[in-house]
Amino acid sequence: MHALTMGVEEEYLLVDRASRRPADRAPAVIAAAAAELGDQVQTEFYAAQVEVCTLPVTDTSGLRAELARLRRTAVAAAEEYGCRLVATGTPPVPPARPLAVTDTDRYRRMARTFAALVDRWDGLVCGCHIHLGTMDRATALALSHHIRPWLPVLQSLTGNSPFLLGRDTGFDSCRHRQFSRWPTVGPAPVMREAQYEAYVSALVEHRVLMDRRMLYWYSRPSEHVPTLEIRIADTNADVETVVLVTALLRGLAQGLLAEAEGHQPPPEISDSRLRAAHGLAASDGLHGWGLDLDPVSGERLPAGTLVDRLLARAAPGLEATGDLALVEDLLRRLRNEGSGADRQRSALGRHGRLTEVVDDLAAATAAV
Repeated sequence: MHALTMGVEEEYLLVDRASRRPADRAPAVIAAAAAELGDQVQTEFYAAQVEVCTLPVTDTSGLRAELARLRRTAVAAAEEYGCRLVATGTPPVPPARPLAVTDTDRYRRMARTFAALVDRWDGLVCGCHIHLGTMDRATALALSHHIRPWLPVLQSLTGNSPFLLGRDTGFDSCRHRQFSRWPTVGPAPVMREAQYEAYVSALVEHRVLMDRRMLYWYSRPSEHVPTLEIRIADTNADVETVVLVTALLRGLAQGLLAEAEGHQPPPEISDSRLRAAHGLAASDGLHGWGLDLDPVSGERLPAGTLVDRLLARAAPGLEATGDLALVEDLLRRLRNEGSGADRQRSALGRHGRLTEVVDDLAAATAAV
């Protein structure tokens, strides 16, 4: 079996160097970074956000190199305009004024159409989206059906947004809760290609969505590249966490792809049970409980036990791509040092100020 390619989209927060509050300077920062990165650096919904997109790669060393190159360039561009680039799911220090929506036709129209959902104080969230490819839409859909039971476990590794509006929310991933206000955020429906196309067209026709780019399911066929896109992770300052989760996903997908292409039926899991599992992952991360969804027992188990099961399930695919030892090392490191949310809370405990949490995040983001 050929190795699936990997790609990552990361959304970053721009903060003012002095106040550490969100800074609406993305247009200038993106223009500066685009001189080197071209369309690998892009706008996001709020003008205090920058998105970067790696090229597709076939190995983890190439992925790490791509992420490092993109981060270094974006960090330097932010510095030009008195900003720091921060990889976090939500801003630790709240904005001083309502956030500005990026001034493009599409984002202005989104802000008007979904005005009830657009909160210019606590609506800014930054996610990390992982692409696995290449594959046609029918294959991507089938693979998404088989991968659904494992996405809450993967999410439990990535929480990096404990703070919102200057307070600890008690969640490892408050981003998960905040972003869930938007339509289609949640587990992907199980549908064949023709059903999927008809359903998505109906969502747009009936104005549930403005366009197909607003499909925010946790896994979906990408709308612009021939990949399966996974959308469950917070943006993480620690680049090794990004490499770990991407490699784990690829290893898992390598094994599940044969089942999907062989038309084996996926596990039958209710939407409510999947949402409950994702909620637990967002709340407690690695330290709490999760739901065992493969096999579909629904039994509550320690999140760490579910991570061990995920590693065992992904091991054959990881061995095939030569990533098993790396993933085992990175997973051991993550468990020893804690998640992004753990590190943010630890920084607050050491310094007593959220501005110092931002500084720690900015330093980690740039440490590539």
